[in-house]
Amino acid sequence: MENRIQLNTNLSLSRIIHGYWRLRDWNLSDQELLKLIEEILELGITSFDHADIYGNHTCEAYFGRALALKPELRKKMELISKCGIKLNTNVNPGLDVKIYDYSSEYIIQQAEASLKNLGTDHLDLLLLHRPAPFFNPEEAAKAFDQLKQSGKVLNFGVSNFSPMQFDTLQSYLDLPLATNQVEISVSCLEHFENENIEFFLKHKIKPMVWSPLAGGSLFKPETEKEHRLYSVLKEIATELDVERIDKVMYTWLLKHPVSALPIVGSQHIYRIKSAVNSLKIDMTLEQWYKIYIASKGEELP
Repeated sequence: MENRIQLNTNLSLSRIIHGYWRLRDWNLSDQELLKLIEEILELGITSFDHADIYGNHTCEAYFGRALALKPELRKKMELISKCGIKLNTNVNPGLDVKIYDYSSEYIIQQAEASLKNLGTDHLDLLLLHRPAPFFNPEEAAKAFDQLKQSGKVLNFGVSNFSPMQFDTLQSYLDLPLATNQVEISVSCLEHFENENIEFFLKHKIKPMVWSPLAGGSLFKPETEKEHRLYSVLKEIATELDVERIDKVMYTWLLKHPVSALPIVGSQHIYRIKSAVNSLKIDMTLEQWYKIYIASKGEELP
């Protein structure tokens, strides 16, 4: 299986992406984080997923400090970030509730903040973090145009958007949105049920996938569904001669023709290697359906 995916004519990403949602909790020094980044690049992972709000707006700066120790690595990677969520934390004093802000001014402001924090002059990909009930696509289009013209952002996409929300924004843009980052796992079949998978296939959109291991819930199953899935995953792991069920979960995602790009959010290199090694594994169509049926809890109609 190819270890890179072409999203459009000028953007390709590594098939496995490394994510930094929990970077603040890893307690790594700048030098330790740099070492991890270098090890990840050696595995063939070149795409790094961030968001302005991760770690209460601190994770991008952590990454940027590590990258500054060896800035030549920037040429070997694609940097991705997300914006649009305003949290009611100390970063936004006076804000009583979490809101979404997709004004052109705020999108540009946050993109520029990400550039500063990451220590780079451009983002390879900027995503709108979540769909918003108060959303003016003209504002987003205006921001995208300014950021593109200035060279500060090369490509744009969305995260957690439905087909209609994606299409609505796309209708205001001259360039195609590069991707939609959504949650898909053996335990989360939402996008098989809301027509997003068919939408991706129709428009040849390669989705980035967050929480591809179901948040780790299947490693210590508690619910009936988790036990059912765990049993099938263990059975198929034995059939595939792999030692870990995470490899089975990645393989299940990677096999689907939608060409998903899983985001691995771990600091442990052996877990990251598991995702990369899954690119070399295949499963039968029956094995794929056994997992799907275990997740649904019922046979196909």
